[in-house]
Amino acid sequence: MPLVDVRWARPVRVRLQCGLEHTFTSIFDAVDFLETEWPIRRGQPHEQAVKRCRRALSGIIPAAIARAFVAACMEAGLPMVKPSPKSAPSVLI
Repeated sequence: MPLVDVRWARPVRVRLQCGLEHTFTSIFDAVDFLETEWPIRRGQPHEQAVKRCRRALSGIIPAAIARAFVAACMEAGLPMVKPSPKSAPSVLI
């Protein structure tokens, strides 16, 4: 089954270990980061996030379930960035 990118209604913005902020707008963005740029040892939240994101890209589960990506980010010490008043509609905590 071909993978089709699925955009989240509310993007996830995290602060990377280098101090830069990165906004993930879709499930493909998240799974690409999880598989190629993950900053730490891969634990259960990471594995769960990869599994759920891949299943959502395949259309097996709803996109909202793939937000396990947020739990994996928190485990890795990548904090969610709170929205500024200007950008509140486009950012998720």
